[in-house]
Amino acid sequence: MRLEYPLILINFKSYREASGKKALELARTAQKVSRDTGLTIAVAPQLTDLHFVAANVEIPVFSQHVDDVSPGSYTGHVTLEAVKDAGAIGTMINHSERRVRADQVDVIVKRARELSLVTVVCTNTPEVTAAMAALGPDIVAIEPPELIGTGIPVSKAKPEVVTSSVELVRRINPAVKVLCGAGITTGEDVAAALRLGTVGVLLASGVVKAKDWEKAIRELVEPILKRA
Repeated sequence: MRLEYPLILINFKSYREASGKKALELARTAQKVSRDTGLTIAVAPQLTDLHFVAANVEIPVFSQHVDDVSPGSYTGHVTLEAVKDAGAIGTMINHSERRVRADQVDVIVKRARELSLVTVVCTNTPEVTAAMAALGPDIVAIEPPELIGTGIPVSKAKPEVVTSSVELVRRINPAVKVLCGAGITTGEDVAAALRLGTVGVLLASGVVKAKDWEKAIRELVEPILKRA
């Protein structure tokens, strides 16, 4: 499954509202909006729901995390091979709630490329974004951790963080795409992120915690449709 941009990537985190059967329900809601609009909406359910979701929807599904190990004696670890077998097209790495070392990111990115898996490396500053872009992932997602879950989008609170990240990535590795995360809740937040040079957004609670999932997702994509 090929990714197209702009991209809306919804991270389910470990929220109860998006666990088990509810994870599939949310993924199917995202799929409905994606089919209606023709836009790419991807989801990242909990690891325990990964296969369950991926086997029952036809939109891109990502793992929230993966470890830098090959299949073998690694109890409690998650391999790239297992993620691929579960039906995911790729994985997030280094989210602020699941940090890993730079050398581990390097190993994962290289092995994911060999397995044709898409990598989304989360970062927190322009400098870290630049360093991660040098490792050659498919996507970097800039998310200042102090804004995650606040409803205050980085595109408004700290637009210079986004623009600096985009500029550095273009200079270091222009093949790497940039997403904007942290505090994304409205369509205007998405529009602002795109204006700052990103190709989409990574968000969680703005959709998962919404009372009406479909309404929340449609509001997010509305500015993209107007631009088309």
